[in-house]
Amino acid sequence: MPEDKVKLRAFLFDADAGDRRIDEDAIDLSALGDNQLLWIDVQDDDHEGSAPVLERLCARLGIDAACTEFRRLGGKPRLQNYGDWFLVEVSAVECDGPLAFKGRALALVCGPNFVLSLHRGPLEILDELYGRERGETRIGTLHAQSFTVSLLDWQVDSYLHAVSELEESVDRLEVAILGRKRYPECLAELARMRRGASRLRRMLAPHRHVFGALARPDFRPGDDDDSAERRFAALEQRFERAMDAVEVGRELVVGSFELYTSRSAQRTNDTMRVLTFVTVLLGTLAVVAGALGMNFKAPLFESGAVGFWGSLVAMGVFAVVALVVAHFKKWM
Repeated sequence: MPEDKVKLRAFLFDADAGDRRIDEDAIDLSALGDNQLLWIDVQDDDHEGSAPVLERLCARLGIDAACTEFRRLGGKPRLQNYGDWFLVEVSAVECDGPLAFKGRALALVCGPNFVLSLHRGPLEILDELYGRERGETRIGTLHAQSFTVSLLDWQVDSYLHAVSELEESVDRLEVAILGRKRYPECLAELARMRRGASRLRRMLAPHRHVFGALARPDFRPGDDDDSAERRFAALEQRFERAMDAVEVGRELVVGSFELYTSRSAQRTNDTMRVLTFVTVLLGTLAVVAGALGMNFKAPLFESGAVGFWGSLVAMGVFAVVALVVAHFKKWM
């Protein structure tokens, strides 16, 4: 059955009677008090099976228009205001492997005393938040808008975690480049880092207009929750910090490429220095051998085998001495 692929979790934060999970049939907005907040999370694994569940939830919550908006869930950031409630869609970061970043669409509906979240497939940030709240909390005293800010803050935090992973990869690569005399080719790794950094920026940058709209005074001007307005403004600032962190991550990758090219140039210079020294050494020995081969009458040329082997030993000693001096002078 399609609904078997839908995971629904409903959690009632109650500052007076204790936090608890509730069943779908127990959802009743009219029964919620001032110190209660309902969070409903829907995970749809097949993109279609959630339709009946969402229709029932939207009917219970009085947000029938949200069902139409949920069908457009695709990860493109957007904000829709419906008076008593609003819908915001964002994209969180999931990681399939080292620097393999991908976006996961997340839609949030915020209404009086409730928040409804919908996402395709599992979302680590929500699982982490859901698993964290194990004791009695005071979350029930929060307004739904403030809790929505918390969820969006976790979404922004997923980008900061991804940037941290990118920075760790850059650090490991730079240590390998600087710490080894011989290191493997790094172009493939640098290209993977560059793709990861660009991917993060492309996913995060489109959220600018959403977080900017949330922080503007004309967004839900009739609400009395001043703290939520301040939190939306703080959320926009955190988004800007996340954008700065992504930009810094891109610059770190560029800096690693420059470090790699500098080390490659240094390796080329070291190779040329060794080749130059070897050429000079062999050239000197060739000059000596050429002088010994000149056809002049001299006692040395009449010494026979003794002179031949003596010349070879002398040239060998000269070569060894030259290599020792080059080693201590760090010419090679």
